[in-house]
Amino acid sequence: MFDAIAERYDLVNRIISLGIDQSWREKTVAALNLAQGARVLDLATGTADLAIQIAKEGSDVVGVDPSPRMLAIGRRKVHEAMLHEHVELVVGDAQALAFADSSFDGVSIAFGIRNVPDRARALREMARVTKPGGRVAVLELSEPESGGLLGPLARFHVHTLVPWVGSLISGAAEYRYLQRSIAAFPSATEFARLMQEHGLDVLRVEPLTFGVCHLYVATPAS
Repeated sequence: MFDAIAERYDLVNRIISLGIDQSWREKTVAALNLAQGARVLDLATGTADLAIQIAKEGSDVVGVDPSPRMLAIGRRKVHEAMLHEHVELVVGDAQALAFADSSFDGVSIAFGIRNVPDRARALREMARVTKPGGRVAVLELSEPESGGLLGPLARFHVHTLVPWVGSLISGAAEYRYLQRSIAAFPSATEFARLMQEHGLDVLRVEPLTFGVCHLYVATPAS
């Protein structure tokens, strides 16, 4: 599915998020609390937006994604940003990582955990490969909060405009999957509990932009 939408993935993301997705990624990078020269694993790296932002802050990044076409675009972007010495992109599965225990100072995943079939297994893998005291940052879309004047508008955006605009621009019906997958994703409280149950101590859960997105920050359980 992601191979099919790879060419216009970045454009659609900018439009349907009104450009706010970039600021969400900036918050994710800050939440990792990385020292210069840190080694970071970015899961579901896609076209490498988050990996590039992390590398620009002085870290070395390994980006993993199951979609070869998304990674091909990501490699082009990494080269254009002159970060090829600091970003490596490889095909892989978040549920079965080919890395030793405690290999990374931080692990990130943006807009990807929603698409992992066995989320519990992926969370355990994240905890396993993160060094003690390191940070795990999960950025994920969610059902907008019901309260407030802008709640109904945010829900209309997610339920109606996102799949329509995505399909119109990309020419792919796959964007209708996006709204369905957001609706099926656990609430912030439930997902934080899942993280706790599978090897991660949750430090904070931060709702972003009226709750259309959440940032989960954790560290491996001691």
